[in-house]
Amino acid sequence: MRIGDPSMTVQPELRHGDFTGVLVANRGEIAVRVIRTAHDEGLRTIAVHSDADADAPHVRLADEAHALPGNLAATTYLDIERLVDIALASGAEAVHPGYGFLSESAEFARAVTAAGLIWVGPPPAAIEMLGDKVKARAVARSVGAPLTPGTAEPVSSVADVDEFVAAHGMPIAIKAVFGGGGRGLRVVHDRSRIAEELESARREAVAAFGRGECFIERYLERPRHVEAQLLVDRYGDAVVVGTRDCSLQRRHQKLVEEAPAPFLAEEQTGAIVDASLRIGAAAGYVGAGTVEFLIGNDGTVSFLEVNTRLQVEHPVTEETTGVDLVSEQFAIARGERLRFSVMPPARGHSIELRINSEDPSEGFRPVPGRITRWNFPRSPGLRLDAGVETGTTVTEFYDSMLGKLIVTGKDRATALARARRALEELHVEGVPTVLTLDRAILAHPDFTAPNGTFGVHTGWIESNLDQLLGEDRSGDDSSNIVEVAIGRNVHRIELPGLATLGERADSIRSSVNRKIATVELSDAVVTPMQGTVVKVMVAEGDRVVQGDIVAALEAMKMENPVLAHRSGTVRNLKVVVGDVCGQGEQICVIESDS
Repeated sequence: MRIGDPSMTVQPELRHGDFTGVLVANRGEIAVRVIRTAHDEGLRTIAVHSDADADAPHVRLADEAHALPGNLAATTYLDIERLVDIALASGAEAVHPGYGFLSESAEFARAVTAAGLIWVGPPPAAIEMLGDKVKARAVARSVGAPLTPGTAEPVSSVADVDEFVAAHGMPIAIKAVFGGGGRGLRVVHDRSRIAEELESARREAVAAFGRGECFIERYLERPRHVEAQLLVDRYGDAVVVGTRDCSLQRRHQKLVEEAPAPFLAEEQTGAIVDASLRIGAAAGYVGAGTVEFLIGNDGTVSFLEVNTRLQVEHPVTEETTGVDLVSEQFAIARGERLRFSVMPPARGHSIELRINSEDPSEGFRPVPGRITRWNFPRSPGLRLDAGVETGTTVTEFYDSMLGKLIVTGKDRATALARARRALEELHVEGVPTVLTLDRAILAHPDFTAPNGTFGVHTGWIESNLDQLLGEDRSGDDSSNIVEVAIGRNVHRIELPGLATLGERADSIRSSVNRKIATVELSDAVVTPMQGTVVKVMVAEGDRVVQGDIVAALEAMKMENPVLAHRSGTVRNLKVVVGDVCGQGEQICVIESDS
């Protein structure tokens, strides 16, 4: 489809042309993914790495690699000047930003093109327009895309939020104007929490994106999250390659995705495709992008946002259409026209399961550590996109995603069956993962929809988490497991060989529970993980109640509250905002009331 003016010329803001070398300005599985397609096309690849990533798979896979001294994202993968210098010094003619980090930075795109390099992405003006969610909503409104109520400008105070609530009611979504990936997003049901959640969203947005402006939307209860994969060349030709459902999320970040989006009416798909093409045209878009929508309980479609980059979940579209989206990005960057003009017909069904180093039983707390086993099954219909391997150390500095398992079958039922079998054969050890939760999700009728009733929504995982974890545990061979309570947390401990002891096993379980229960809790509040202190909620001498938030740490791109484990008085406060702490470091001491 032609979305621009027929007389439209090549975007003047975006340099194009042939290239033989590409700098991959990213890390992890997306760097591996881009490097592999680049090699398929005969391109020389240049990788970059922080100190922590010096031995990472993407570094070894590239033709050459350059160090970014340090570990913090701000001084490594977000260092625009150094990345451009490396591209020039290495002889790269193009830069692919991957996703995350600087992939949606208009400043980076301009720096790349100003240096005479080719930017494998959309024009900076389109990034700015669509990356600003308030402006993106204005674009969507101008082309008649469906929209929920929202503020036309960023809010400057809690009073602005109260004014919106008075007009549109609760619940609301507080969203970072320059956010993405669920960061800088807070859903608020209780008006008394507006001030706290607005501050938290701003703080997280500043940490992740460098800017903290937020706007407000009326929150749709129990919505599905559906998106369209858009490709646009430099001559105004555009196509939606396919749709995806990304409703299964935790902390407003996607966990399970599938393509094509199931159980959509023809008119819903048509509205999504049409709005995506119109938004792309109005924004002067070029390259690969994703237009995202929410679908309410009543079937209403509402525009959400545009991601001006390749998405994490792009493989499910590739597997069901036969289109290599990274190859298409390279082709568009060279100035080629689109290789097809209509949406490719779906070839079967594909499901992606993100493999994150997180503990679902503890609020999806990200957990760094060393991977001691990474065993992936191999059979038809299985694909693994990963940035780790056995022996990789997962650090606290970056995202918790280790890789993605993509499973494809002739239809959705086949894909589900293959995914269940693959999850049983896939083994990751050394760090906790979400794989046990995935097994429970793939067995739940709300997701499998045996009667065509698709019951999942963006808050479904959190609403059903206890049940899901319980169901998954009942399906495991738990005969060697002992569950013990330490403070407020329940921990599952494996005692190999316990099941062979017969009746003695029960007495051992009871004995372990008694001994653990009598352990005195320390007065100290300690960091549950490595991370950066982004919030301190108490002062010396304050009185707290068990469960109060003492501080918040950012680790692996998530903000994690640290709670008081008992009621009492705060003493010996050790941290301030900005401190980088290791796991188990003292935050403060709480003197018990008793």
